[in-house]
Amino acid sequence: MTETLLSVRDLRVEFHTDAGVVKAVDGVSFDVARGEVFSIVGESGSGKSVACMSLLGLIPNAKVVGGEAWWKETDLLQARPELLRRIRGGEIAMIFQDPLTALNPVHRVGRQIGEMVRIHERASKREARDRAIELLDLVGIPQAERRVDNYPHEFSGGMRQRAMIAMAIACEPDLLIADEPTTALDVTVQAQVLEVLLEIKDRINSAIVLITHDLGVVAGMADRVMVMYAGRAVEMGTTDEIFYDMLHPYTVGLLASLPRVDATGEELVPIRGAPPSLIHVPAGCPFHPRCDYARLPTPCSTVVPEFDPVPGKNPDHRSACHFAEELAGERERGKARA
Repeated sequence: MTETLLSVRDLRVEFHTDAGVVKAVDGVSFDVARGEVFSIVGESGSGKSVACMSLLGLIPNAKVVGGEAWWKETDLLQARPELLRRIRGGEIAMIFQDPLTALNPVHRVGRQIGEMVRIHERASKREARDRAIELLDLVGIPQAERRVDNYPHEFSGGMRQRAMIAMAIACEPDLLIADEPTTALDVTVQAQVLEVLLEIKDRINSAIVLITHDLGVVAGMADRVMVMYAGRAVEMGTTDEIFYDMLHPYTVGLLASLPRVDATGEELVPIRGAPPSLIHVPAGCPFHPRCDYARLPTPCSTVVPEFDPVPGKNPDHRSACHFAEELAGERERGKARA
């Protein structure tokens, strides 16, 4: 039986602003098992990063107003600050999306990596430096013995991202949270960084939570996917289910808006409209103002759909759509005609 490392239930996170309460995460639940890559996807502002960073207490102005987040036998949302500091970095590590701002510009890269080792493993300065060299070599930094004494600005974007990965895996954590790890990297470097992540996962038998809006990265890396919209989970399933048997109109729209290699000359089909304000989320299904399948005024604009399995489908494949079953039937009929 696969070990469940992280179990999040009904997570709710808010920001209090002058304009009103921002419901950044509104009742999200998911599990992450050892050895898997679990991806969270959605447009910017959908709550992907907030959902994960709030578990580790990394957003000081956010208020967790509900839910549980069980890490092994500890509820992270109720953990004492000193316990959370021990777990953060030692057992759960984060790879931030902008390594240039995540790394301290006035300290050498090796010192910053070694600091993780010294804090969590009580190592000496020499041991920490040797470990930093070993880690930089592991993630593919050339001439690691010399590069360990460089400052972040002396690294390229891809090298800084690799240094962030080295820092994250310094204590061989059970869970890596990778927040947009390939942002602003060229395609070749993207592939190299993702390959390093997968190799590290297999080497230390950890799990990865991959936060991204790049569905190409998801297709090549993830085992399971959760699609988020307006702070809520709208669909969850295996990667194949999300890409080939989607059960929510938002997922359909995301995939339809992607360019296809085998469809030269065809126009892209964007999702009409714009994501809603998280201060004034639409009543009913939050996606209904942009949805081609919506039936108004009821139920789509009046009743919040449950996040449930769809009859006839894998029980672990869930959708928050009133007409998910109808959508599935329409796709099956389309396949039969083809």
